[in-house]
Amino acid sequence: MSAPDLRLVLASANPDKAAEIAALLESVPGLTILPRPPSIPDVDETGETLLDNARIKARALVEATGEAAVADDTGLEVDALDGAPGVYTARFAGEHATYADNVAKLLSELAAVGASRPDDRRATFHTVALVAFPDGREVWASGKVSGTITPEATGEGGFGYDPVFAPASCGGRSFAQMSPGEKHDVSHRGRAFRSLAAKLVQGP
Repeated sequence: MSAPDLRLVLASANPDKAAEIAALLESVPGLTILPRPPSIPDVDETGETLLDNARIKARALVEATGEAAVADDTGLEVDALDGAPGVYTARFAGEHATYADNVAKLLSELAAVGASRPDDRRATFHTVALVAFPDGREVWASGKVSGTITPEATGEGGFGYDPVFAPASCGGRSFAQMSPGEKHDVSHRGRAFRSLAAKLVQGP
């Protein structure tokens, strides 16, 4: 495998996530990111781990397009909720939940268990990023960031749970209060894809 002239199909059809991934992989020389073909249906994320789901999504795109594909899966693990939502992060409030639905359920669940103090609202964001190749090879990396769930949504940027996740050592600001560059510097997805990019550049 070599980074020059490498083409990767994005497994994600989420435009917010796709834009982040493309920005985070732009440091790989000779890399071309191809959008997910709209004709390819959603993939059932049936894995028990984030790595399982990233692999399932990437392999599905390889089989559908014949091209190498890049996928990620991200989990928000909240201590007071025994690690939930975890692999169900994107569909915490149901299969067709909106970002707002998921955030509302998270805040409601924390209220239900009496998690009101910052120490009771500790959480970790974890991303696994994976590239699958048509010949069966794969490269993957992971990234994590610890923080707390804020009492209410703050900020206008980002997506998903960004308005209620405040990474540690960032002054209590949520991801949604940060510029894209600031968020990428400290985020789980930024760490995972920077590590993945380094592995792609290094080659086999």
